[in-house]
Amino acid sequence: MGLMGRHLSPAVVLALCFGAGVAAPGQDTAQPDEAFRAANEHARGGDLARAIDGYRQLAAHDAESASLYWNWAQAALQRPTLGEAMWALLRGREVEPGDLRLSEEVERVRTAASLDPAEIAPEPLAVVARFARRFHLDLLALILLGLSLGAHLLADRLQWGAAVAWTTGVIGLLIAAIPLAGALARNTAVVVTPNATLFSAASPTADAVGELREGEAVPILGSSGDYLRIEDSSGARGWARLADVWPLDRGPAPQE
Repeated sequence: MGLMGRHLSPAVVLALCFGAGVAAPGQDTAQPDEAFRAANEHARGGDLARAIDGYRQLAAHDAESASLYWNWAQAALQRPTLGEAMWALLRGREVEPGDLRLSEEVERVRTAASLDPAEIAPEPLAVVARFARRFHLDLLALILLGLSLGAHLLADRLQWGAAVAWTTGVIGLLIAAIPLAGALARNTAVVVTPNATLFSAASPTADAVGELREGEAVPILGSSGDYLRIEDSSGARGWARLADVWPLDRGPAPQE
């Protein structure tokens, strides 16, 4: 489904995507499944605003999945709102780091938005964090360190106890360093509004100091009320409205 986007028109891709009836994984109750199908029906019928509102409500109520964000992105592309589509794809990749079709679609949207690779990946350590989550390296490190401790306790009874203890301990510590390094990555947000304003302060009356590129991912330096302090790819720092830049570390708030 994701690869078809490179060869078929967006309308055909959308029809195939929503017509496939893919259920969002991890949903155990009928209500989220029904809401997901209803949103897909709205998208297939061309009511993209209601479809996206449905996806937004599901995400806001902990029904996040790669399928949800994939469909959200396809609907956003039809509007077209490239920034929102990019946010949905990158958020989906955060939720399920192992979904390769999302990564492929990110590249397609990045090209359509004329963004450099660095403009959607401003934090190299975020890649490390996704790698650690994808392969559950924190759990693997914990298991190895547990084995090391057990081997140390049994070193006098086992012929190779000491060697196993030190080997598993060293490997466990090396693996544990990967998620620890990933945890140092700054949170990022995606610019979802075309020509979003960068302000000098967290106030609607503040001076404009620049414009942000739609679809660009920007590190978050701080927050104040409905504003985020960010840094764009050129190094300019300032404040942007939360409505214009959506953080990637959480799903969106439900619309009032």
